[in-house]
Amino acid sequence: MGDELFEHETTTTLTREQAATRLREIADELSRQNEIRVRQGERDVTVAVPDTVELEVEVEVEPDGESEIEISISW
Repeated sequence: MGDELFEHETTTTLTREQAATRLREIADELSRQNEIRVRQGERDVTVAVPDTVELEVEVEVEPDGESEIEISISW
């Protein structure tokens, strides 16, 4: 990939069950191998993941009922 920065962000509306399925797919990739594959259009990028990572889980609940769970994995 060279010195080129690659960023990929998607926002998709899913059912709760579909979101859970996607999270399981990501978790399965992490547990079975040391990389995650990301496809964006014609680009196909493999991200190497070390054996030890930092997991951050952030939960926000607003008084108006809006809620957010943010999961971040970094190294």
